Amino acid sequence: MRIDKTSSAFDSDLPPALIANDRHGIGSLLQLGYTPGWNASVPGDSNSAPVDVEAWERYVDAVVRTYSAPPYNLRYFQIWNEAAGRLSGGLAQATFWNGPDADGNVKTSKPYEHAMQDYVERIHIPAARIIRKYHAYVVYGGWPDQGGLDNFRKWLEYRSPTLKERMLDWVDYIDTHYLQVAELDSLYQQYVRNGPARGVWQTEIGDAYMKDPHYLPRYFFDFAVWALDRNWDDPNKYLSMVYHWDGYESFRLTHRGPPRRTYNASGRSLVVLNQIANGSLASFSKPLQFDSGASGSALRSGHDVVMQVSADPGWQTVSVGGIKLQSPRNARVEFVDALTGTASARDDVALAWQDQALKIRFRVPDRVNGADNKPPKHLAYLVIRGVA
Repeated sequence: MRIDKTSSAFDSDLPPALIANDRHGIGSLLQLGYTPGWNASVPGDSNSAPVDVEAWERYVDAVVRTYSAPPYNLRYFQIWNEAAGRLSGGLAQATFWNGPDADGNVKTSKPYEHAMQDYVERIHIPAARIIRKYHAYVVYGGWPDQGGLDNFRKWLEYRSPTLKERMLDWVDYIDTHYLQVAELDSLYQQYVRNGPARGVWQTEIGDAYMKDPHYLPRYFFDFAVWALDRNWDDPNKYLSMVYHWDGYESFRLTHRGPPRRTYNASGRSLVVLNQIANGSLASFSKPLQFDSGASGSALRSGHDVVMQVSADPGWQTVSVGGIKLQSPRNARVEFVDALTGTASARDDVALAWQDQALKIRFRVPDRVNGADNKPPKHLAYLVIRGVA
């Protein structure tokens, strides 16, 4: 049994990749899957349930035992990927979880009637028991966005008639793919706020959505604002991971070269966001009132207030109520392009007090940085320095 390889072709060495990640401060999540052809319930289909569940358990035990121990010390393991039955988007079977009526074509396959029971009994709970035995955490295998949240709840709360247990009780982190931040809240309210799950993750975001250079910076800023208002008391309680960050398509975050690795607009936008909001993050609850041509949200970063603003060209205004500055005379504000990190000229942004509110006036350039929006918008940060 080989557990030392990774990548889609299983031809890359896994141990040195994990050690390199750790050396650079990057945590690793290992995905456990799939079924070898000789053990597949659908002949030759690695996305089907195993005939011999004990073989699956031996594989999971070998992986978790090895990589939860030194020098790797991994704590998070994802079970399978996008296991689902009939999807609310219209498909009868999920791409990565196939039953006896799979015919190799997701559009013509018949429904997998026992999809939930087979997954819970033959994949999820057997693997989750092993993961927890080694004091590690269970990450659900990423519910697909086209699956529907009501359908996801049915899977999570499904109780096996054989094992007499719910899958939900063997999930530490609720995990989805490609949802908007607002869609995550119902999962938080139902399963995380008072348990039993520890957090909400998205192990895939981005992909072709990154054709819009505003997608990633808006998503991550919204995600941070959302998390800060929902008891973000553990660094890994809320996570989102960019899928296909590296590649040769124009919208991938980075391109390998030669001669050297480069960033596209989405990649640069994350560098800018990291530079703008590089302090300790905290919630900002003061009311924001924008002109009709602008909108945005805010958070605290160290002693600064950072607003992410989406706006039409021309002069725009935002009023911030109830804010206090350490030194009003020395207070300053910056208007920074969210994609390039370029700050505007001083004359293009100003702040003043009006009716006990801080009023910021800023000029959005005529040539906005949005693409394919209708109409195009400009994405930028208003940064108020020196807030108490």
